[in-house]
Amino acid sequence: MISVDDQILDVLRREGGYVDDPDDPGGATNHGVTIGTMRRLGIDVDCDGDVDKADVRALTRSRAAEIYKREYWQQPKINRLPDALQPSVFDMFINAGGNAVRILQRCLNDLGEDLQVDGAIGSITAAAAHRQAERVGPTLMADIYGVARRIYYYELAIRRPASRK
Repeated sequence: MISVDDQILDVLRREGGYVDDPDDPGGATNHGVTIGTMRRLGIDVDCDGDVDKADVRALTRSRAAEIYKREYWQQPKINRLPDALQPSVFDMFINAGGNAVRILQRCLNDLGEDLQVDGAIGSITAAAAHRQAERVGPTLMADIYGVARRIYYYELAIRRPASRK
């Protein structure tokens, strides 16, 4: 099992530093944390009364790691999923929010579960994920989710060509 801290380090390595790509609907980001996330959380790094690009630029790597752990691991309860699913669902939750869980819930329904597709990991979704990972095997369960995840991103790129890069 890969620890959440190692998963966060992997995300931070991939995301890099400050970027403000006009084609990215997330806007300015630093260490992968968007200005929208910082505004939603009220993270005014420079304490000037607003959350703007200067705050995004000033976001430290360690503060970004705290945000990932709290907002994208603990709050959505990724840890309740089978170990084999955690890294992929976590990574996708960072980019797609509740859609990451909706995709998982649809996969579980395709495997015979009867879940409400609500984007939340509650006890019912967690139990279904463990049941299906036990039934089909953890590696296949992770592969099934991985394919559904890729399809989501391909469809997104078709709808929004600027996102292809």
